[in-house]
Amino acid sequence: MKVMKRKMGERKKKDSKKSRTSEWPLIKPKSNLEITRLKDNDLFTVNGFFSSGESKAFIKVAESIGFVHQGSLGPTRGEAYRDNDRISVQDPVLADAIWSSGLNKLLSDLKIRGKTAIGLNPNLRFYRYKAGQRFGRHIDESIDLGDGKRTHYTLLIYLSGGSRSKTRNDNTQDSASETIVGGETVFYGPRNALVAEVPPTEGMALLHVHGDRCMLHEARNVHTGVKYVLRSDVVFA
Repeated sequence: MKVMKRKMGERKKKDSKKSRTSEWPLIKPKSNLEITRLKDNDLFTVNGFFSSGESKAFIKVAESIGFVHQGSLGPTRGEAYRDNDRISVQDPVLADAIWSSGLNKLLSDLKIRGKTAIGLNPNLRFYRYKAGQRFGRHIDESIDLGDGKRTHYTLLIYLSGGSRSKTRNDNTQDSASETIVGGETVFYGPRNALVAEVPPTEGMALLHVHGDRCMLHEARNVHTGVKYVLRSDVVFA
């Protein structure tokens, strides 16, 4: 089976946006976070990493910036199937705020190849999956940031998901509040054996190793609702 790679910064010039630091919601430090390891793999979840209010606020700002459709040339051209909407911003201040809100403590003992986790890649991406959209099986590549810094883990923060009311209190429809059916992040081991299925849950963070140790994974088709994800990478030095 040919492994499809998703390169870091893919189509960056096409859809990158200027940082709007002053408009991002404030992220409160979390003191009671717990990290859970899944299936004895380099795969972790953190429930409640963002509050519901923080998640919704990020969606609101991202929508105000405007998403750009992200596709691919397809497997025949060596690219994984991809159909979603994307925003990319370069914002070291926001990356540091996310890291310092609790990830820095949770990952303080995480080491890889003798290096320690020190922060997040300032290249932050927002993904939007509407009904019918998905991202096929692929692996995430590691990126060299220079000065001895390199990314080794993918960070996904689900901004929507879980069972919630389909409408706001004012009875106006809110697609970000719909229950999401589908959209699971699915990981595969040797011989395509299923390792884990992670359903999108509002505010939950998911971390998995990438680069040459990355598990083949996909974002399954969204059937109902709109899945929003904030993506970055954990930097080691």
